[in-house]
Amino acid sequence: MKGFKEFLLRGNVVELAVAVVIGAAFGKVIDVFVNGVLNPLIGAFGSKNLDSYYSCLKGPCTVVGGEVVKGVAILWGSVIGALITFTLTAAAVYFAVVLPLNAYSRRKEAEGEPVLSEAELLTDIRDLLAERR
Repeated sequence: MKGFKEFLLRGNVVELAVAVVIGAAFGKVIDVFVNGVLNPLIGAFGSKNLDSYYSCLKGPCTVVGGEVVKGVAILWGSVIGALITFTLTAAAVYFAVVLPLNAYSRRKEAEGEPVLSEAELLTDIRDLLAERR
């Protein structure tokens, strides 16, 4: 049990949990954007929902609410919707998180300050605490 507790209290696990929660929230926002903005724009040219686009492979097909009720169909509209959602989520994370962190790191390196990793910072803190004893 002690090893499991140490594993949970490591910084990486906490950071991963925060990333999952933020990712889920971002995903929800992007999903609402796709359903509330993009689908109606696409609906101006055809159906109001990407889920209603499909290709029938066998027999007469009936698709209701994005699920095949009768026949065999490829729901390619749902795949395109998922790809749009993924692309917008990845772009939002890149521009809101990755790009600013990269710019911060480059600025610190240009100023001559070393950018230390989390492990290096913790090692320095440990060494300083050991010196105080």
